[in-house]
Amino acid sequence: MLHLEGLNERQQTAVRHKDGPLLIVAGAGAGKTRVITHRILHLIKEGIAPESILAITFTNKAAKEMKDRVEKLLASRLQLSEALSVRTRGRDLEAKHFPWLGTFHALGVHIIRENSDRLSLPKRFAIFDRSDSLAAIREAVKESELDPKQFEPGKILAAISREKGKMMTLQEFTVHSEGEYFPSIIASVWQKYEATLKKERALDFDDLLLKTALLLQSEEEIRKHYGRRWQYIHIDEYQDTNHVQYMITKLLAKEHTNIAVVGDIDQNIYSWRGASIKNILNFEKDYPTAKVVLLEENYRSTQTILTVANRIISKNKMRREKTLFTKNHEGEKVGLFTAYDEAGEASFIAGRAKQLIAGGVSPAGIAVLFRANFQSRVLEEAFLREDVPYQVLGVRFFERKEVKDVLAYVRAAQTAFASQNLNEQALNLSGGFSDVRRIINVPPRGIGKVTLLKILAGKESELPPAMQGKFTAFKKLLLELRVKLHNVPLSEAIKWIVSESGLETELKKGGSEDEERLENIKELVTFATRYDTLLPNNSREEALDAFLADVALQSDQDELKDDMPSVKLMTVHASKGLEFDYVFIGGLEEGLFPHERLSETQSEGDAEEERRLFYVALTRAKKKVFLSYAGVRTIFGSRQVTVPSEFIFDIDEEFLEAENYVEGGGKIIYLD
Repeated sequence: MLHLEGLNERQQTAVRHKDGPLLIVAGAGAGKTRVITHRILHLIKEGIAPESILAITFTNKAAKEMKDRVEKLLASRLQLSEALSVRTRGRDLEAKHFPWLGTFHALGVHIIRENSDRLSLPKRFAIFDRSDSLAAIREAVKESELDPKQFEPGKILAAISREKGKMMTLQEFTVHSEGEYFPSIIASVWQKYEATLKKERALDFDDLLLKTALLLQSEEEIRKHYGRRWQYIHIDEYQDTNHVQYMITKLLAKEHTNIAVVGDIDQNIYSWRGASIKNILNFEKDYPTAKVVLLEENYRSTQTILTVANRIISKNKMRREKTLFTKNHEGEKVGLFTAYDEAGEASFIAGRAKQLIAGGVSPAGIAVLFRANFQSRVLEEAFLREDVPYQVLGVRFFERKEVKDVLAYVRAAQTAFASQNLNEQALNLSGGFSDVRRIINVPPRGIGKVTLLKILAGKESELPPAMQGKFTAFKKLLLELRVKLHNVPLSEAIKWIVSESGLETELKKGGSEDEERLENIKELVTFATRYDTLLPNNSREEALDAFLADVALQSDQDELKDDMPSVKLMTVHASKGLEFDYVFIGGLEEGLFPHERLSETQSEGDAEEERRLFYVALTRAKKKVFLSYAGVRTIFGSRQVTVPSEFIFDIDEEFLEAENYVEGGGKIIYLD
């Protein structure tokens, strides 16, 4: 069969398996995306309707890659109709006669929208991103008369998120927390947070999964409906599923048990956000008839990198035995640099990257990985000093103020009116509250806080005539935008509101920072053009819904600019699923990497996860890995003498070579 050419024997076994549960244990760089996409193609060639196939992964970037590959395979191998192969600029998840491919959160949006009436939600509910949720939690903490320094909103949000990930509702948590001090505070803040979400007719990220799981669990007919719709289910990165994702998967697969999961126990690194390694370890208990396929051939790295990675991870006990190998060449040894302090380490990394680039390596083929976000500051200084182009992952484009302002205009135009009638001018105070509050004075319109409170309290008639005029003009602006969103391409509507709102004029008056903000808004318009070209069965409303959902569900990896020739700086967690020619792993010191948790007792499970994290970092590299640590590091304002990471001592000397870089003031020290 032509579509099986280029697959190794075990990959072919996984692709050919049709009915019944399948566990694919895929090592790093073993071609798991290739297996999933070819498996989808094989199922279709076997007579399975494309629309009855579901494939779920964790990031938009991974979902887009999978979708693009499936489209190309279907178009080239099956010569399907034009309707099937027409591209919709990255968005054809709901197209007829095409597999449903997307993230868990996108699946949640899809199912909730189709059943919004059962959940007492509008079909076009809002989605709170992390910054929206954090702002709402901060307000809830204030309302509870708590000290935000003592009860940090971020920690409370994380606690609520963990409980939702366990499929715990507010009502259940409130009962369980009775009589306990901190849990009772969490319950109180959670209650106010839920009230805000209800007022805004919104769900947060965790609700997208929790509400979906509870719906499938409580409504048998709905569960059967989706079970019949998606008869063949694929779950990527299964080792990263938490309890609620596990339940969604299990409920959807209950009808046919044609479930294929792909994962690697050795890459389970997200327990801190609820991922349970037990889900993949217990797959054969959940599905006793499951077929297991082990993918060990690596197509990414040199044999040296794999040998080092294999020996590192072999010390873990909670794993399924496997040994990665490759037909690639042996490769260079792992470089090891010992710096006097973090500044010297950063100078080495930036300087060595500069040398690689001068030797013909693309900056985009280089990554610098670190265990903790604070490490990026000194690295950025060194890259600026060496004049090496770089990009730091973690500053999300869609969380920038100016971008959120424009998005708030779009959402308010959709949700802040009392009627679906496009000519209705009455604001709906039960929805769009935060969006209206955010933009009513952006750019400045002379509407003060007292006036805003009266407006939001429905007391517009009490305003002075001049102020009523300003508010009427604002409503008219939103109304006109609403009409445009229904009648012109999305990018044109956004261009219009940027101009007509006065945002563009205001930013043009400012300095270089405002110029950059305007450039970011223009980039948002460019992003929106993806939703201008639609399949015939899509409407502009559906395009807008897709745009707002995709924007809300963006992850760190979606910020990667593939066309930007820059070195990527990121945490090891953020690097999961990515690959680079050359990888620097910094800060290899005891207490930093492996990381020492200050507020918790270090368990064997924590230690094994740190080792898995180092394994993930190593296996991002194709050609060479550079390791480094500092003999002295300043942490919390205090200079501390460090001890080299145990991971360094786990690597046999035959695979290591010293990096003697001394430019930029770095000092070399040698430890016996």
